[in-house]
Amino acid sequence: MGFESAYLRALPTLIFVAAGIVSQIYLFRRFRISQILNVVLLVCEALLYAIGQESVFHYVRPLFPWDYTLVVAAGVLILWCWLLTGTAAALWLKDRLSKPRFQPERRAWLTASATALCAAPAAALCAGILTRKNFEVREVDLKFKNLPKDLRGLRLVQISDIHMGDFFSAADLARAIGAANELRADLAFVTGDLITTKWDPLDACLRELAKLRASSGVWGCLGNHEMHARVENYTTAKALELDIRFLRHRAMPLTFGQSRINLVGVDHQRRMRPYLERVEELVTPDVFNLLLSHNPDVFPVAARKGFALTLAGHTHGGQINLPVAGANLNVADLATPYTKGSYALAASSLYVNSGLGTIGVPVRIGAPPEITLIRLCDTSS
Repeated sequence: MGFESAYLRALPTLIFVAAGIVSQIYLFRRFRISQILNVVLLVCEALLYAIGQESVFHYVRPLFPWDYTLVVAAGVLILWCWLLTGTAAALWLKDRLSKPRFQPERRAWLTASATALCAAPAAALCAGILTRKNFEVREVDLKFKNLPKDLRGLRLVQISDIHMGDFFSAADLARAIGAANELRADLAFVTGDLITTKWDPLDACLRELAKLRASSGVWGCLGNHEMHARVENYTTAKALELDIRFLRHRAMPLTFGQSRINLVGVDHQRRMRPYLERVEELVTPDVFNLLLSHNPDVFPVAARKGFALTLAGHTHGGQINLPVAGANLNVADLATPYTKGSYALAASSLYVNSGLGTIGVPVRIGAPPEITLIRLCDTSS
């Protein structure tokens, strides 16, 4: 993904941010609120939003708790959305209430409509809070050319981004695990971010994950939050005691009849370094190579290095998706073009799971939590 493409991908979100700033300036002037306060607020919003971005936060992480900054960054986006709605309502009312003829009924109707328009973001936010745990089971058939016979119909279950803590409990995870077990998978995968901070109940999360069932085992990779919490070694060792294997730059051959899968797992891949360094040493020629990578942005590199399938998470499906002027806006689009669902490059496929939990604000809009059942299919079937 080139420099120009990355900027084109981020353009809708950048336009939204710019529109939010313009709306804030307009509303402050419209209601004659101190412009000094407006400037101070804009500077604070810009700083907080920047701190919440992973590429910036890397340099200030020792100064701020990761979860708090993400809460504020997501809150700034919601604030700008609200300001946009308020500006639209104010402009609409200004034009209609300035008519020379006074009509009480018409004025009351316009006021009620504007109030409803301004209340819409709050209603959507409340709905997103109340429905954030309503997971769906997505069944996906991924087709591969010349897929070995004994791999055809293989059932893979994937869960991701649990973020167990104050907003996602052990009981919530138990409910999801129960649904995953009903799918009777051959392999089960957990693609990172079990918790958000080092204070979250990692042991409780692992105990629930130990109840996940698949005939050929439970496997996983670690996410950026295990990295930030510095619990990667602990998670790997504790999970192994529970018969869960997190692969950290490691390959594991799995046999199904006369066919094999070469399963590879890597730690969270950061943009500050080249993706998938030295991973080619883990690839086995002439077998089905499957990569577990929390960050989906590695997909083009994984495809070039010989992986037939990559399973990822990290994006939460955007978590909060805002339809504005025909575009779908979310923070994840700033980081990767691979936000949710399946993607293909040449003979390679990627599936990005939307995860179970939340980060920042406990809200999901347009990105329900999911458990994924992937069936491997041959193109001829």
